[in-house]
Amino acid sequence: MDVVRWWRSPLWATLGRAAVLAFLVAAIDNNGAKLGDGHRHLTVTVAATVCALILAVPRLRLTVAPLAAVAVTAWWGWLTDLLLAVVMFDLAVARRTRLALLCAALALAGNLAGVRAASVWVGQRWLSTLTVLLFGLVLGLWQGNRRRLVHTLAGQVEQLRVEARLREDAARAAERSRIAAEMHDVLAHRLSLIALHTGVLATRGTALPGPVADRLAMLRTTSVEALTDLREVLGALHDPHAGPADAPAVREVAALVADARAAGQQVALTVTGRAADAPTTHRLAAYRIVQEALTNARKHADGAAAEVRVDYRPPATRVEVTNGAGAAGAAAVDSGYGLVGLRERVTALGGHLDAGPAGTGSWRLSARLPHPAPKDGPA
Repeated sequence: MDVVRWWRSPLWATLGRAAVLAFLVAAIDNNGAKLGDGHRHLTVTVAATVCALILAVPRLRLTVAPLAAVAVTAWWGWLTDLLLAVVMFDLAVARRTRLALLCAALALAGNLAGVRAASVWVGQRWLSTLTVLLFGLVLGLWQGNRRRLVHTLAGQVEQLRVEARLREDAARAAERSRIAAEMHDVLAHRLSLIALHTGVLATRGTALPGPVADRLAMLRTTSVEALTDLREVLGALHDPHAGPADAPAVREVAALVADARAAGQQVALTVTGRAADAPTTHRLAAYRIVQEALTNARKHADGAAAEVRVDYRPPATRVEVTNGAGAAGAAAVDSGYGLVGLRERVTALGGHLDAGPAGTGSWRLSARLPHPAPKDGPA
């Protein structure tokens, strides 16, 4: 249980209410001694105890308890008005203000025929009784409004939590669709080349041995069928509103940095190793990481210089983008789910993504993508 909120548990609320009712019964018993009659003293104490027990039962607070408190207060007057105040508190919390006022009016009116020694209408007792009852009513209204407000805020917080989770799921799903669409472009390009070259060789079948010509025909047919299946399965993942894919399908980081420099952004690029040494999925991921990092730098650190480092050498592809502090751009408001999509992509490749401050107002985004182990042995 939360140490800070232990007192909000139902058990402690029940114990606290029981302690308050016991204190009120003790106060009523003490005031009953002023009647100077032992029989009346015992009677008012028993009546207050029975009414307090009814008030302690949650199911009876809004049904039997108001009747019991009105009857006891109508007969014993100011001695038991505290119990009626508790009833008015419960009714006000439950948004039954009119019923609470009706109970108070019936109790005060009935007290005209109650015990004379405990009558509310003797001297200025009516003023103190009315103050006690109004205090219980106002306190109940405040508590009821507070509970409803807390419940509403808790519901809104839960709704925001659910919406944030749904947005994250949508960002992950969008990134998976982007990955599949990119792989569709890459595989379609390569299968098209296979089909093209095997078709060229098949046209020269007269100069080739029969078995070789048959294998070439089978290879061409298989590549065409694979290309058709790939388009049917993954072609729907393309955004219908997106423009034609860039050629070649695998875009390089250098071209992205060149576009950023042409747009006026200060970017320093350091590339180690050859892009061909890394898997295609890693090259696509590196492109997306740098793209997201430079976009965020333009939005949140406009005018700041950025430094891009890409290392394609085995055993892992490493990408790191660092930008200094700058002014927030005009489009600084961002959904914040771009990094969620990147993390989904990097995690799917068995890598790890880090994003956070790098000191002196700068920001750093880095990722490590391990290369797959060779089939003939461990990496």
